[in-house]
Amino acid sequence: MSTTVAQILKTKPDSGRTVYTVKKADLVYDAIKLMAEKGVGALLVVDGDDIAGIITERDYARKIVLQDRSSKATRVEEIMTAKVRYVEPSQSSEECMALMTEHRMRHLPVLDDGKLVGLVSIGDLVKSVIADQQFTISQLEHYIHGTPAVISA
Repeated sequence: MSTTVAQILKTKPDSGRTVYTVKKADLVYDAIKLMAEKGVGALLVVDGDDIAGIITERDYARKIVLQDRSSKATRVEEIMTAKVRYVEPSQSSEECMALMTEHRMRHLPVLDDGKLVGLVSIGDLVKSVIADQQFTISQLEHYIHGTPAVISA
């Protein structure tokens, strides 16, 4: 059983559709403050309707803290990751995990016909895989014990 990105987004609060964004010219301090307020580890960087990049807690740690830079004097565009990989709602959790593993990233924007519809994190994917495994185990237990299986996941 393979869960799709669309199914994962539906299980997230606010249907996973709330994606917090900043602009390239915003200060890193304000971006980190927004991450803390919203309890997220990444923000998409937008330029109008276009995705210009992504800024993560990892970017902050490596490009501000370790380089002894000031977050109040540094713009987001100076530390963001400009090359943003994304997935589509029809893609599987396994495809997402493979992409994240290969490129060492923890967040993937979800685009549907070029429109931003959500963001999935490695935590969302792990939660989905665990739920899929628990469902499979339950089905196998019902089969072994000869009791009626639960049809829905």
